[in-house]
Amino acid sequence: MPHSMTGFGRCIAEDEKFVQLWEIRSVNSRHLDLKWRLPLVVRSLETRLEKIVRRFAQRGRVEISLALKRVNGAQATAEFDALQATAMLDALAELAQNRNDNFVPDYNALLNLSMLWGDESSEADEELQARLEDGLDAALRDWNEARAREGRGLATDLHSRILRMEEWLARIEERAPAVKEERWRQVRERLNESLQALDMELDESRFLQEIVILCDKLDVSEELTRLRTHLERLRELLNTGADAGRRLDFTLQECFREISTCGNKAQDVQLSRLVVDFKNELEKCREQVQNLE
Repeated sequence: MPHSMTGFGRCIAEDEKFVQLWEIRSVNSRHLDLKWRLPLVVRSLETRLEKIVRRFAQRGRVEISLALKRVNGAQATAEFDALQATAMLDALAELAQNRNDNFVPDYNALLNLSMLWGDESSEADEELQARLEDGLDAALRDWNEARAREGRGLATDLHSRILRMEEWLARIEERAPAVKEERWRQVRERLNESLQALDMELDESRFLQEIVILCDKLDVSEELTRLRTHLERLRELLNTGADAGRRLDFTLQECFREISTCGNKAQDVQLSRLVVDFKNELEKCREQVQNLE
């Protein structure tokens, strides 16, 4: 079954040093668009973690957040970036001198600059990286289950709509030949009436030539054959699941093309109503398909 692009996943993992909380939210998008919210200490791992995400996702806007908390009792060592702080203070002192202003450094203000502070003991070593990858993998699996559940619901809805369109298609196939016969009879009756008013006789051979041309214009057998093939293709794609969204959308466009041609050719009240219903159902299918990966 195809997966929905909309879903939510979560994972809480704890060891002797850290508690990690992963949350994943996603909505539909034409391409895979990853948005990360990671603690500073693990931001360098974004590229490495992205490879894990791509094993689960192909499309969608995916927001991934991590809250990393140290377990009570674990030792932390503060690290201050003295070189960066010195460069900042020197730059401010130079600015004040150029403006002939007095400059007195406020060292307490440096406490509020998170960019100057780090935690040596919480650096993302290989052990921490491996545990983060395991936590992300678990969150992605939970997220994937949610997407699979919604995908099954969407697929069930689409299957019911395809069945409805197949029933309408059978009615169109049954009605289409009768439309040609009725049109042939109407044309013959009108011509006879006109010719009788002019005291003329119908040229049967010429009339048959015109009828052949007219019937060819009214013939929708090829369009109906292609339309039935497209509906069968929709079923196949729903059962295949892999990267179904784009292919379903393309196939639905082809269905629109064929049913529109049928409506234009077979100018009949009953067929026109069926064509309108068919198009409405296709539009509803397209709305559902926009959420499938």
